[in-house]
Amino acid sequence: MSGVNEIRSTFLDYFGKNGHEIVASSPLVPRNDPTLMFTNAGMVQFKNVFTGLEKRAYARATTSQKCVRAGGKHNDLDNVGYTARHLTFFEMLGNFSFGDYFKERAIDLAWTLITRDFGLPRNKLLVTVYHTDDQAADLWKKIAGFSDDRIIRIPTSDNFWAMGDTGPCGPCSEIFIDRGEHIWGGPPGSPEEDGDRFLEFWNLVFMQYEQVTKEERIDLPRPSIDTGMGLERMASILQGVDSVFETDLFRTLIDATASALGRGPDKDSVASFRVIADHLRSSCFLIADGVLPSNEGRGYVLRRIMRRAMRHGQLLGAGEPLMWKLVPALVREMGQAYPELVRGQALITETLKLEETRFRKTLARGIGLLEDATATLGPGDMLDGETAFKLYDTYGFPLDLTQDALRQRNISVNLDGFQDAMARQKAEARKSWAGSGEAATEVVWFGVRERTGATEFLGYDTEQAEGVVAALVKDGVPVESAAVGETVGLVASQTPFYGESGGQVGDTGTIAGEGFRFDVTDTQKKGDGLFVHFGKVAEGTVKVGAAVVLEVDHARRTALRSNHSATHLVHEALREVLGTHVAQKGSLVAPDRLRFDISHNKPISLEELEQVEHMANEIVVQNSPVTTRLMSVDDAIAEGAMALFGEKYGDEVRVVSMGTGLHGAKANRPYSVELCGGTHVRSTGDIGLVRILSDSAVAAGVRRIEALTGEAARMHLDEQDRRLKAIAATLKVSPADALSRVEALVEERRKLERDLIDARKKLAMSGGDAAGGQARTEAIGGVQVMTRLVDGIPAREVKGLVDEAKRSLGSGIVVFAGRSEEGKGYVVVGVTDDLAKDFDAAEMVRAAALAAGGQGGGGRRDMAQGGFPDGGQSAAVFPAVAAVVRQKAAA
Repeated sequence: MSGVNEIRSTFLDYFGKNGHEIVASSPLVPRNDPTLMFTNAGMVQFKNVFTGLEKRAYARATTSQKCVRAGGKHNDLDNVGYTARHLTFFEMLGNFSFGDYFKERAIDLAWTLITRDFGLPRNKLLVTVYHTDDQAADLWKKIAGFSDDRIIRIPTSDNFWAMGDTGPCGPCSEIFIDRGEHIWGGPPGSPEEDGDRFLEFWNLVFMQYEQVTKEERIDLPRPSIDTGMGLERMASILQGVDSVFETDLFRTLIDATASALGRGPDKDSVASFRVIADHLRSSCFLIADGVLPSNEGRGYVLRRIMRRAMRHGQLLGAGEPLMWKLVPALVREMGQAYPELVRGQALITETLKLEETRFRKTLARGIGLLEDATATLGPGDMLDGETAFKLYDTYGFPLDLTQDALRQRNISVNLDGFQDAMARQKAEARKSWAGSGEAATEVVWFGVRERTGATEFLGYDTEQAEGVVAALVKDGVPVESAAVGETVGLVASQTPFYGESGGQVGDTGTIAGEGFRFDVTDTQKKGDGLFVHFGKVAEGTVKVGAAVVLEVDHARRTALRSNHSATHLVHEALREVLGTHVAQKGSLVAPDRLRFDISHNKPISLEELEQVEHMANEIVVQNSPVTTRLMSVDDAIAEGAMALFGEKYGDEVRVVSMGTGLHGAKANRPYSVELCGGTHVRSTGDIGLVRILSDSAVAAGVRRIEALTGEAARMHLDEQDRRLKAIAATLKVSPADALSRVEALVEERRKLERDLIDARKKLAMSGGDAAGGQARTEAIGGVQVMTRLVDGIPAREVKGLVDEAKRSLGSGIVVFAGRSEEGKGYVVVGVTDDLAKDFDAAEMVRAAALAAGGQGGGGRRDMAQGGFPDGGQSAAVFPAVAAVVRQKAAA
């Protein structure tokens, strides 16, 4: 039992059998400690449990916690590869007691595990205790049988742990193993303690005090235990090797590197192989936990780690990108213990490949420019800061690479000049923001961004995190605090809140700290990577610098994820059904619905919409994982990813893929592949259901699709079902027969309406008054004019009546006026053929309609029709027609 995976499982199983909850590793990006760049110890995820802010269902826990020490206070980056034990990524095995057992049980558990289960030789072990901790010393004598010379009392902070200036703290007891005289070094506390002979592999922290102030320390009411054992160090001990890089896991990664390079390590190159193996682990785990390379914050540290490994790859002769080829070896070794590696393998691979490809171009271009700029410089000279900044700002060549490249020639860089050039560039950028209107009001965010840096966005993987209030802005002006009732914009150091972009609306939720609560009503992106939480202080007073817990409205975010992912599926289905000319022209992803516009020049039929909905739901029920990859825009589009209308993309983009196609050219290929920075479901099944509501026109050649998903879609279908059942009950038939019954009733109504109209027409022509007033015929200027008011007969039917009246009249003019069922009025004028050359029906209709309050009408000389808003004015048309007839007859 000495393999890394076996050691890990043995440790966890041992404590699991001893009443400990086996808890999964927390992410490398701390959700509950904004002071940390990365999780660097096993206790980080239990911080709030130890302080009493959080309660869990268990009082004992054990973990194998992934940790990174490569930035900030804990930074081992520059030592990695050149020492036997330093790593940027490592696993911390630990057991924890939250007010349950204390020193005696902790020591007993540790001693039994290392001597019985791990089989370490007792005579090679020794421990340290804090110099005043007599209790721990006595317990080691009792449990391990140690003599005083193997219990070393340490008076420094090395053996006293504290969470911070205040809070829980207590003495430590570290366990060491003597690895033999062949390795230089002395025991802890000796002048040779920095040597590697005596290796510390487990630290037991006895958390028994609370530091109230710098001067006051009190006993904790429930003392606790926090331990940490380095898995890699324990593997080196059990495998009998002098370096962690000689253990089975690292040998596998180094062998994979050698295979990819076609050469193995030697004494001159072994450090480079070790750097690549260690940095591969850091890079892959950070990417799997949502960190992507950037020029600030965690992303910048990741980029430094990646590029350091990539430089060593080039030193080893790699002629093309190397790191991405090593990912399968790492996933095989660690994927079972950490499934996030398996889930994120595509994203990890693409990110490494893209970064190394770009880095190689940057390095080649920068080295050439640097050689030209320093051709006249010699040892002891200094490169001017302006040139160094130009390399950084214009060509993307980092300052630390410039320094490294020149260090071999004993040439330094004028750092003051570099900073001056950067300050001037920022000043020019700030000026470009100053404008009018919106640009002028937005300039405040440029200043905030410059002071606070970009916001670390954590929302792809979590909906809750801790942070620090970095800025408050009220009415366009930065302020130091905001009291209850005030509406402000709040910027935090890191956030899980998504800022509105790409059609997806911003998150809402709460931001709370000691004595205050801030209700977030919207989140917007401002400036360059600044996330601003807009809302109102609901309780207390919030101040800049305050520690806060940020929590996204979970139900709302869940609905947003579902609707956003459904937008992608419906978009692809539309392209399959309607054609590849379909492209998204804008969208709205809200919690209650989704809406997006597409290019299409005609209405979408009901059958086509049903087909689109069916195809989208086919992918939903696949319940396939939704994957993201980081790629260059050109590479992404070359692979078929769709870029969305109106979106601006940087050099690197997130490519979101979901589903496997079932039909046509998409069969057995990724179904939807789009460039997208929004939040999405983890699996398509999380969408639940897609229901398309409507298709409508919004502009020439642009259609709008509206749809629902998940619970909203189910409720919509439930409501539709209730309506159908109510209709069926009213009709006294089953729901299955409701449609045929309604169709029969509609046809019956149409027949009755036709019969009624026919009856009214007969009445009208027979001279009866049931369909209106009596027909009147009089001679006007020698011309016979027949007039009649009709009621309840559609205007389109009246033309036929006028034709019949013309035939019965023989020679003359027929004027029928009436009121439709909607209450509007109409007039129809017919002129017999013998009079049409002298009398114009259209002219008479226009005069009649105007007299009744209408806008006129039109038609032929022998037949015309007009309308007016109030059917009650129908009688006014007859005098108007008579006036026209008299005028024409007189002429």
